[in-house]
Amino acid sequence: MVVGELFFNHGYRLTIKERFQQRDEGVVLMRYGYEVWHGEEKLYWYDPQPHPQISELAATHPHHKHIPPNMKQNRVPAPGLSFTQPNLPFLIREIEESYLARID
Repeated sequence: MVVGELFFNHGYRLTIKERFQQRDEGVVLMRYGYEVWHGEEKLYWYDPQPHPQISELAATHPHHKHIPPNMKQNRVPAPGLSFTQPNLPFLIREIEESYLARID
C-alpha cells in the first residue's frame, strides 16, 4: 500500500492511495484513489470503482474522474489512468498544465 501527498506551489496538493499485489507477472496495481485539492477545496478525484451502467464511461472502464458540480455523481472518462502504467506522471502533468501554468 502506498499512501502519501505531493505538494505543489500555490496551495495545490495531490493525495495518493495505491494498493499493489504481488502476482506471477510481478507487482500489479489493484486499486487507487487520487484527489486533487487547492487549500481545503477538493477540486476533483479519480477512482476505478466500476460503473457499468454509465455508458459514457465505457471507453476507459473502470477508470474515471469525478468533477464539479456534484462530484459524487458527475463522472467523466479518465484516458490517462491505467493499472499497467504509472499514473503519477499523468497526474502531476495534469496539475501543472491545468493550474500551475496559468499562475506561473
